[in-house]
Amino acid sequence: MHDQLASLYPQHLSTLRDRADQALALGGFDHLVIAAGMPGLKFLDDAHYPYVANPHFKHWLPLTNAPGSWLVYTPGSPPKLVFLQPRDYWHVVPDAPSGYWVGAFDIAVVRTPQEALAQLPRGRSAVIGEPCPDTAGIAINNPVAVLDYLHWHRSYKTPYELALMREANRIGARAHRAAEAAFRAGESEFGIHLAYLAAARQIDAELPYASIVGLNQHGAVLHYMHFDRMPPASHRSFLIDAGASCAGYASDITRTYAGAGAGEFQALIDSMDAAQLGYAGKVRAGQSYPELHVHAHHVLAGVLREHGFIRMSAESAVESGVTAAFFPHGLGHPIGLQVHDVAGFQQSERGGAIARPDGHPYLRLTRTLEPGMVVTIEPGLYFIDMLLQELRDGPFAGEIDWAKVDHFRQFGGIRIEDDVACTDGAPENLTRDAFAQHG
Repeated sequence: MHDQLASLYPQHLSTLRDRADQALALGGFDHLVIAAGMPGLKFLDDAHYPYVANPHFKHWLPLTNAPGSWLVYTPGSPPKLVFLQPRDYWHVVPDAPSGYWVGAFDIAVVRTPQEALAQLPRGRSAVIGEPCPDTAGIAINNPVAVLDYLHWHRSYKTPYELALMREANRIGARAHRAAEAAFRAGESEFGIHLAYLAAARQIDAELPYASIVGLNQHGAVLHYMHFDRMPPASHRSFLIDAGASCAGYASDITRTYAGAGAGEFQALIDSMDAAQLGYAGKVRAGQSYPELHVHAHHVLAGVLREHGFIRMSAESAVESGVTAAFFPHGLGHPIGLQVHDVAGFQQSERGGAIARPDGHPYLRLTRTLEPGMVVTIEPGLYFIDMLLQELRDGPFAGEIDWAKVDHFRQFGGIRIEDDVACTDGAPENLTRDAFAQHG
């Protein structure tokens, strides 16, 4: 993969320089200055939270462990990396920069944050980052016009970025296979999580987000992060939402499995899987993502009718909000340097916002899809006690087979999620391709 990245990186860097030129001109700035950031200090403690590099910093170079470093770009000049390599015997000092990308940068290695600040340009700088102790000598302005432009164009992944996202999906798929095997072997949620980490060869802090590993009813908790240490009496169902990282880029993958003897739940998973593949196939240029989300509700209503959960028409189930009780989150979101990537609601490179459709408050993407975008497709069907009780107390309770719903509460729910790239033609399903390689 190294040779592939080395061949793709120059074009990626050229694209970022062109975008920065435009953004700086738009905002009236001479320099782009990006802080890698520092790990935050825990309250009343001398220990730090896990370090996560500023996404704007790792957009330029595959350097995810460079606290206190800076990237400087001035149009017409090579980008500069101010790399902080402190004298420190308490911690592991970051290795000197190396790899296929270093030849494109003017690199200054410094020993202290003060020396780093002395390397930064004077004049009108667009400084992107969050205030922290090592930025005490420079104003962090995060100019809106510059950020809007850069965020908008970050939606369109370069071939280099897509290569890294494919690898993040391959790592994730390998780890998901291990997690399923641990589930089949009767492990606890904690044991399954350990199997996932071992197969991914990444620790929790390196994953792009905290994993969701839910057995049985726990699959109904959308962000379940408890990790029971003891296995349940029976393994009826398993929902895992877990990703992996590659050079700062994320994968976001969810799978749901039925336990032995849970054939009726497996049939429901099969229907949801077919529906999910249908939505992924619609990730094409010109597709309105909000319309795809609403379409998913109509398909879900058909699944609910087919499996005997509701008696009302699909149209009525969507309009009345009944489907929202079973599918209360959005169909997906942009993904890239961040799991929930930027500009999901942005109207143009000049900013603005596109509102969510009425009745769908948790949708994270309202734009029309274009080539280069990568989005998640993650429909769900859950049996959430709080939302089911609202249905029971509502005007459409008579349209629902409550005995059937109550029987399925033991399985928690279903979510199936892939990362899908929009192209000039048919979509590229990064996740399904990765699973096919780890069959």
